[in-house]
Amino acid sequence: MRIGTMATVLGLGVMLAGCAQMTQTGASAPDAKPEATPATAEQVSAATAITRAPAPRPAARATVAQLDTTTPEQRAAAAEVPAEASEKKLGTTVGSLGNPTEGGLWMKTPLVKSRTPGRIVYPANGKSAKVELIPLTTGGSGSQVSLSALQLLGVSLTDLPTLEVYSGS
Repeated sequence: MRIGTMATVLGLGVMLAGCAQMTQTGASAPDAKPEATPATAEQVSAATAITRAPAPRPAARATVAQLDTTTPEQRAAAAEVPAEASEKKLGTTVGSLGNPTEGGLWMKTPLVKSRTPGRIVYPANGKSAKVELIPLTTGGSGSQVSLSALQLLGVSLTDLPTLEVYSGS
């Protein structure tokens, strides 16, 4: 992908992130949010090994592959669906591309009040990704999703997918 094309895609992603903030799905009122169960230190440590990745190098602007710093092992682990039913559905949200220079697998969402391990599902194709759920306190009810997580879900970077959000994976 040419640098000009990538800049256009990233600019569109930032613009769409603002649009996603204006769309409300899931909870009917701010007070109606389900509470995420606090994660144990062991769960946080295991989730961090999967979801954390370094930020891309400053020169990494030409391709999605340069911006996605997760390893193949992290992507494989993040794509695994948990066997146990220890997850709690928090709701649904419209996702948009978050800051592509922030590495890792994450979702910034108003559905959580503190950082917690979680999983997002794209019902349109059934794919899921283990992510770090990060509180999003700025206005609106949409969510921002990392470039790596959108790639893992098979979502175009310019789409505004409706995603199911679970805590406790």
